[in-house]
Amino acid sequence: MPKKEDLPSTLQRSPEKAQRTWSEAHDSAVDSYGEGERAHRTAFSALKHGFEKVGDHWEPKEQRGPSDEQASKSGAPARRGGGGTAEGVDANASKSHLYEVAKKLDIPGRSRMDKDDLVEAIKKENGRRTRESRSS
Repeated sequence: MPKKEDLPSTLQRSPEKAQRTWSEAHDSAVDSYGEGERAHRTAFSALKHGFEKVGDHWEPKEQRGPSDEQASKSGAPARRGGGGTAEGVDANASKSHLYEVAKKLDIPGRSRMDKDDLVEAIKKENGRRTRESRSS
């Protein structure tokens, strides 16, 4: 496993199992594709099957499986610009689960949001918190 400081910042703040999952998938992808963006995309795709991004870190999902429509497609992860992802938000989770994540992140107006709005609001808040964590 790479040194903690070599992991993406969101993983540095995540449980060891998330770090190990990403590292093992990344190492395997490097063996197959070489170092670079494709290896990182592959590692994050593997991570998203067992973890979801909450704020500036990753937490275990209640149920393993793809996190969004893009991850549900077979084959390698999409190339950059090849399709949208939910950026670590478990978009396949129930609306009540997404509501609880939004509540944990203290997202205003969450009770009036539909499922798609909750996914977008969580993505936005996750990005904000990640940027804030990286700058401090």
